Amino acid sequence: MNAPQILVVDDEADIRTLIDEILSDEGYRVTTAADGAEARRSMSAGAPDLVLLDIWMPDVDGITLLNEWSRDGRPACPVVVMSGHGTVETAVEATRLGAADFVEKPLSLQKLLRTVERALETTGGTTPGPRHSLLPDSQGPLGKSRVISELREKARELAGYSVPVLLVGEAGSGRETVARYVHGVSSRSDAPFIKLVASSLPAENAATQLLGTSHDDSAEPGLFARAGGGVLFVRDLQDLCHEAQGLLAGVLEQNSYTPVGQATPVPLDCRVLASISPNARRDPQPAGLRSDLLAHLERTELQVPALRDYPEDISELLRQSVDRLVETEGLPYRRFGVPAQNRLRNYPWPGNVEELRRLVRRMLSAGGSETIGLPELEVALGETAAGGEEPLVKQDLLSLPLREAREAFERAYLTEQLKLSEGKVGQLAKRVGMERTHLYRKLRSLGVDFRQVGDD
Repeated sequence: MNAPQILVVDDEADIRTLIDEILSDEGYRVTTAADGAEARRSMSAGAPDLVLLDIWMPDVDGITLLNEWSRDGRPACPVVVMSGHGTVETAVEATRLGAADFVEKPLSLQKLLRTVERALETTGGTTPGPRHSLLPDSQGPLGKSRVISELREKARELAGYSVPVLLVGEAGSGRETVARYVHGVSSRSDAPFIKLVASSLPAENAATQLLGTSHDDSAEPGLFARAGGGVLFVRDLQDLCHEAQGLLAGVLEQNSYTPVGQATPVPLDCRVLASISPNARRDPQPAGLRSDLLAHLERTELQVPALRDYPEDISELLRQSVDRLVETEGLPYRRFGVPAQNRLRNYPWPGNVEELRRLVRRMLSAGGSETIGLPELEVALGETAAGGEEPLVKQDLLSLPLREAREAFERAYLTEQLKLSEGKVGQLAKRVGMERTHLYRKLRSLGVDFRQVGDD
């Protein structure tokens, strides 16, 4: 049996080529059309098994074309409408005219394949199985928000240099992803990216691990040598033992290192990138960080934002995480409904992007209907509440008098917001929209000790 024939109608050449390559690699036969005129000719030449139809084209819009085909009793195959400017009205109109489905751009590859398979199944068509991974091995920071766009721009700028970089951000915020992006868009991209988890380096053999060894009969390369030509990434610099900090500071000072057992120094041929928590960056001495080491690293800093600072990207991050887990781990495809997405846009994300990925994995692993609704999501969020405490939304505030209920809510709300502000009242004032003097008074009246919260 011949593979299904798919007609792709889109005025953007890059998108036509991308979809053509994806579907051809999956075993489909693909024909492309750059506008409505070419689409009409292709339809006249022979009916395909499926049409992927763009809405906005220079000569005629997709809705008009679909309406034209519907009047003529065509097409006798399912049509999936594509649009980067999709609206509910457009989707409703396309469905009324006989469209089988409606997908938005930028296209989610896994969603595209699933939509194609589902549309073909309605006509009894066959769908070849996937042959290879459709997901890239590495990506930069995902998102279209101003915050993430500026982060990518700054990362690309730093990629052109060879100086060390200090990446400041909360745990789970994607500091390693940013470091790999800096490396990936640099001239060193073909060279190694070596990661050192600072807490895993014991003091007793820090020298041999970092510098390597060299003896008459043998030699063992250290991390600097293994990262030769590329990048040595130190994760969580504040966890690096004092001995290793001294060695790293010396290497950056001399721009060379001497393997244990060797007399001749070796020029440093790798770039050092290091991540650090905001608390340790702000107060390095209590964190046990050497000032000379920071002096070498802090010349170039890159701030990695917390996820709560760009909530407008939550929907895309959810979609990307779903696609990756379906592709790489074989989990069942599920999507987050609009109410669930809206809830997550307003969630504080103390664990940042890593927490989002863990949540998506849990929701997919749980199975169930294809759409993840708000009630199911609330249960999952309640189960992951920090410290095992009952989340505020589940507290029985209705049993309290109004004044006590209001105070209980304000106390819980400000305490959590203060934690997210790392105990800094000035930052808390900006987050909650209160003047600082009034905020101090409110914290005292509620019995919230901002000093204790900051220490915690």
